[in-house]
Amino acid sequence: MNDGSTSGELADRLRPLLSRLSPGDRLPSSRELIKEYRVGPATVARAIAALAAEGAVVTRPGSGTYVAQRTRTREEGSDTGTDWQTVALTDRAVDTHPIADPLGPPPAGTIALDGGYVHRSLQPTRALSAALARAARRPDAWDRAPAGGLAALRTVFARIVGGSVAAQDVLVTAGGQSALSIAFRAIAGPGSPVLVESPTYPGALAAARAAGLRPVPVPLDADGLRPDLLADAFAMTGARLLYCQPAFQNPTGTVLASERRRQILDVARASGAFVIEDDFARHLGHGGAVPRPLVADDRDGTVVHVTSLTKPAAPSLRIGALVARGPVMERMRAVRLVDDFFVTRPLQEAALEVLSSPSWDRHVRSLGTALRERCAVLSAAVAQEIPGATLSGPPTGGLHLWVRLPPGVDDTILTSAARQHGVAVSPGSRYFATEPPAAHLRLGFAATADHAELTQGVRRLGAALDHVLDDTVTASAR
Repeated sequence: MNDGSTSGELADRLRPLLSRLSPGDRLPSSRELIKEYRVGPATVARAIAALAAEGAVVTRPGSGTYVAQRTRTREEGSDTGTDWQTVALTDRAVDTHPIADPLGPPPAGTIALDGGYVHRSLQPTRALSAALARAARRPDAWDRAPAGGLAALRTVFARIVGGSVAAQDVLVTAGGQSALSIAFRAIAGPGSPVLVESPTYPGALAAARAAGLRPVPVPLDADGLRPDLLADAFAMTGARLLYCQPAFQNPTGTVLASERRRQILDVARASGAFVIEDDFARHLGHGGAVPRPLVADDRDGTVVHVTSLTKPAAPSLRIGALVARGPVMERMRAVRLVDDFFVTRPLQEAALEVLSSPSWDRHVRSLGTALRERCAVLSAAVAQEIPGATLSGPPTGGLHLWVRLPPGVDDTILTSAARQHGVAVSPGSRYFATEPPAAHLRLGFAATADHAELTQGVRRLGAALDHVLDDTVTASAR
């Protein structure tokens, strides 16, 4: 093999080796594979990631890569197969690449710097458990809930959004991701373009593509989405839909500048387009006032607002909401009804109790303080342990840091190496609808148990970066 060989070819060469080894046997190290097959470190990292994704190998932090336990396949143990499905299925594939982890579940002991949720110690677990227990004891607990959501819960969401939003403008959903899926399918037809920030939330890219839409990137700067480029993008593509995150954008943490808020809506309105405002981080501010939602100042029904309780509360509190006016809301209600009729009543009742309690405001304040402290710890650790990295921020809200890697470092290679060093990180490439302009990582500061674990995770990441740089130098010397 030579350096031009693909990772797929290397994976094919390694499969016979795996068949000769027993489950639990250790594979040769990355250095040994580089030397034996005469490939670069990037090829090895991607081949191992591909084998891990298909369950052939497992990686163990600080130890290496091992042959996975083999499972009995249908071909080995049954007289029926599923090959016929390849012909029967259409080409309407659902691309989960942006949101699936190609390396598989992290081994025990891995420090999570890639999480999108707050650690259990930061969740209002006691309040949630008590509220759900009381909701389950209600006489009507297991009755059918209204299709649009409990009236009282819709009223609370309307009050949080503010402006002239009323309960009838709110549709309760099973979390923010469900809300995005509903909105994309309700607003634009398959094959249509949708403008997105670049970079942006991978879950939105996946939901848009699953709806048959074509994401078109529009660059950000330090003040958020650029209205001049947005106008050009609408004109060139004919798009009738924009997806954006004006408050504490994921992954950059950017807040849309006040002077741009009206400009963005004016550009969209002039183009006859809708704006999906993903307001996932409204309760995750930790550096000052949180800007008003765009929908609160929307006079024309341009904005479709998405919010969720999952991020500030707990992963399994799958309660979110869509806020909109006019025919678009009727369309989204119809899509929701076809999907699942209604959101489970006990979970809505529990969410209503938690949101209506004075303890919710106390939780949001204490969470903001904890996130501010963790953000500072992570920023300092990155500056010390990752020489040459550039931070965007630090952000005043959200759960992440956006880190530009030193020149010459591949984020997918570093992600794989980091996993082998016992830390999970998110490669920046998954946040771009097209080719990324530079290599980045998104690092989370909310998913670890404490500050010490956060710092230790960055140290492990620094060690992984050193390993990648050493491999790169070795490969170049050959």
